[in-house]
Amino acid sequence: MENFILSLNVVMPLFLAMAAGYLMKQLRAIDDHTLSVMNGVAFRIFLPVLLFYNIYKTDLAAVLNIRLMLYSVGTLAAALGALFVLIPILEKDNRRRGVLIQGIFRGNFVLFGIPVAQALAPADQVGVAALIIAITVPLNNAISVVVLEIFRGGRIDVPRIAKGVATNPNIIGSFLGLVLLVFGLTLPYPIEKTALDFSRVATPLALFLLGGTMSFSAVKGLLRPLIIGVVGKLVVLPMVFIPISIHMGFRGIELITLMVLYGAPTAVASFTMAHQMDADGELAGQIIVFGSALSVLTIFFMIFTLKQLAYI
Repeated sequence: MENFILSLNVVMPLFLAMAAGYLMKQLRAIDDHTLSVMNGVAFRIFLPVLLFYNIYKTDLAAVLNIRLMLYSVGTLAAALGALFVLIPILEKDNRRRGVLIQGIFRGNFVLFGIPVAQALAPADQVGVAALIIAITVPLNNAISVVVLEIFRGGRIDVPRIAKGVATNPNIIGSFLGLVLLVFGLTLPYPIEKTALDFSRVATPLALFLLGGTMSFSAVKGLLRPLIIGVVGKLVVLPMVFIPISIHMGFRGIELITLMVLYGAPTAVASFTMAHQMDADGELAGQIIVFGSALSVLTIFFMIFTLKQLAYI
């Protein structure tokens, strides 16, 4: 019963923040323009500060986990390879193939990774999740562009991809936090306190805005690929890689990080990217909406199960 309550306490704040955003949008307390502007603020300011602060305040020896870094990248590469084989078999439309591969491969690790780690691990270990975010986010961004270009039949613009990765606010925030951590630099108290306050705003604000952008529109004609995308992201990916991670000996904060890496819903940015690159933007949007809503249940189940088995 204790593990059930703990698991519920981890996911309910995520659900309530999203539900509040959805309710405020339905009551017209916020509109699409406000959501768009505030999403930009959250992405460019609050979430980067959250990553910066968690890396800056962590234990250097715990953060520099080379084995976990290599394993994270290796398993994502394996997942990507498998998707390139399986998705073309399951879906014949190229505009949807790229969306499905991106939707299953690219999780919203930035938004879900830190709060889950904070709820389940000691404060000085949360930087482990933040560092894996710093490594996987730029890779996911770059690979998503390549995937969508392949199925669009376009030319892959390497300099543009590199520029996008280098100027990503989350990457910049993570890099600055790592620089201060490695060189043992300390911020003046007023700046550190401001960074702490901003980091506390980041997750509830971003989840609230995510809820506000949800629109459970008609899924006629999208049901089959939608099920493939959502089930692939929330069920198949974690079911394949979490047992492998346990077998490899990962426990505690390492396994928590991997659990969210594999089990977080599809990244919100994948919708915009799909639209910009002539893919099926409607399918991308519905995968995000239904995946984000259902992830509360799947993340709860994963936490409860791993807690019951004493792996985290």
